Amino acid sequence: MLGRKWFNGDTEMEAGCGIVPITYKDKTFVHALQWAIGLEWYLLVKDPWRIGMSTDHPNGGSFLAYPQIVQLLMDRNYRREALQRVHPRVRERCSLADLDREYTLNEIAIITRAGPARILGLKNKGHLGPGADADITIYTPSADKRAMFELPRFVLKAGEVIVEQGEIRKDVYGKTLHVTPAYDSGVVPDIKKWFEAYYTIQFANYPVDASYLSNGGTAVECGPAS
Repeated sequence: MLGRKWFNGDTEMEAGCGIVPITYKDKTFVHALQWAIGLEWYLLVKDPWRIGMSTDHPNGGSFLAYPQIVQLLMDRNYRREALQRVHPRVRERCSLADLDREYTLNEIAIITRAGPARILGLKNKGHLGPGADADITIYTPSADKRAMFELPRFVLKAGEVIVEQGEIRKDVYGKTLHVTPAYDSGVVPDIKKWFEAYYTIQFANYPVDASYLSNGGTAVECGPAS
C-alpha cells in the first residue's frame, strides 16, 4: 500500500514473524478505520474491569501513543475534531461521532493499571493499599490530558522517586517476574525427542533456570493444567 519493503518468515514450523514498516496516516482509509474500531470498542464496553490497554490496542497503537489515546477517550470534543481529519469514508462506517462517553480518570486508572494487574493475578500491583509495591505515577492536573500524561510530575518505583518532571533521579532495576507452573515431567523425554527430530535448535537451548532470574520474583503460581 505504501510501496515500502516488508519481510515475513516462518519460524520453526508452528510460528511465524514479520516486519511491516507501516507509517499510519489519517487520510488512509484502512489506517483510519483501524483507529476508529479501536476507539469504538473502548467507548462501547460498559465494564472497564473487563478490558486492559496494552500495546497494539487500539489496533497497532504503540505505547508511545498512550497519552493521545487517553485524551481521545477522555475528551469527546478532541475525538470529534480528530474524526474530521481522517478519511471521509470512515465517518460513514463508524459511530464515533454519536458516542458522547468520556472516560473518567478513575476508568483510565482501571484500564491501564488496576485491571491489567487483576487480570494477571498481581495482588501487589494496580492499587495503593497495604502490601502494594508503591510503583506510582503522579500527574499534574490539566485540561490537556495528552500533555498531562506525556509528562508525569513524579514516577515512583517501590516508593522511591526515580523521575521528576522528565528528569531521571535514580536508576532502579525492577524484579524479573515469572510463573512456576506444575507439569508432568514424564512427558519431557518425548518432547525432547520431537525437538531433536524436527527443530534446528536443540531442546537444551530452551530451559530457563534460576541463574537467569536476577532479582527474581514469582508473578503467579500455577497448578497442573486440567
